[in-house]
Amino acid sequence: MAMEIRGTGKAVPVRRVSNDDLAGKIDTSDEWIRSHTGIGARHIAGEGTACSDLALEAAREALAMTAGWEGGDRENRDLAAAEAAKSLDLIVLATAGPDVYGCPSTACLVQDRLGARQAAAMDITAGCTGFVYGRETAAGLLLAGKTRKRALVIGSELLSKLTNWDDRGTCVLFGDGAGAVVLEKTGAPSEGPGRRGLVGSVLGADGSGADHLVIRRGGTRNPFKAGETVGIPPHIEMNGQAVYNFAVKAFADTCRRLLAEDGIGVDDVALIVPHQANARIVQAAAKRLGIPEEKFFLNIGEYANTSAASIPIALDELNRAGRLKQGDLVMTVAFGGGLPFGGNLIVW
Repeated sequence: MAMEIRGTGKAVPVRRVSNDDLAGKIDTSDEWIRSHTGIGARHIAGEGTACSDLALEAAREALAMTAGWEGGDRENRDLAAAEAAKSLDLIVLATAGPDVYGCPSTACLVQDRLGARQAAAMDITAGCTGFVYGRETAAGLLLAGKTRKRALVIGSELLSKLTNWDDRGTCVLFGDGAGAVVLEKTGAPSEGPGRRGLVGSVLGADGSGADHLVIRRGGTRNPFKAGETVGIPPHIEMNGQAVYNFAVKAFADTCRRLLAEDGIGVDDVALIVPHQANARIVQAAAKRLGIPEEKFFLNIGEYANTSAASIPIALDELNRAGRLKQGDLVMTVAFGGGLPFGGNLIVW
């Protein structure tokens, strides 16, 4: 059995905030941000937009593609997506910022709005590695179920709502967006000649570094207390140097393991799609691995770090641009807060 990607989609807020826009509000510059991160802009959601809103839009794009919708008005797209949603057996949504903490899961909210009445639904919290974890989880659950055939895997983030906009060390890094893929169990082989779909994964974590990238408020460790003056808001805190060092090593080690476990060389890989955290991390890992930077796809310049959404957004851009051909071997690699890391090998 093969776990093949049948459709891709993305949703990005209309509002675009450039580095120069930020430089007008905080002590920074376009040159500093670009030279340190590779970021040129980010898209920021409006006040009334929540995680499930972007997730729903990306999901509809992916589902409509599986139904053969090729463009046109939004009403017809939504009708095509609603019909395709009826075939879903599972929805896995990765996010660091759900609509509400605890319950219900954001995946359940998306399930309801899609009309995917037969689908199980759950969230995954694995930071920026959430989509990689989510795709492997969905594939495992499809494989384990006799009648399960199709899953929707979403990464959706509104990091702008978790960002301290007075902290110039972190606020320049993040953006909002969502990406989704439809994963389907097919009769194609997953091994040997003609193999298709998800053919290998590496998953790991280093919990000893949890404090390096953390949102301290809002959980059971630091719950709300009536009348309390909150000194630490629910914002992202990051030890940038520690995260950088972890990410470069995790990135390189994951790539090596994926290649070694599949018995292939980097020349066999058509494209590497990394989590879009920082262009310098990708450049350092590429140098450590001896892989040309041209092998890596980066769109961080336009979207900044969208956490669990970054890889599915990139896959959708590549897919719709015709840059992913049938039979291409694609590697995805991610790392993030927790500190989890991982990667997938996919035959497109």
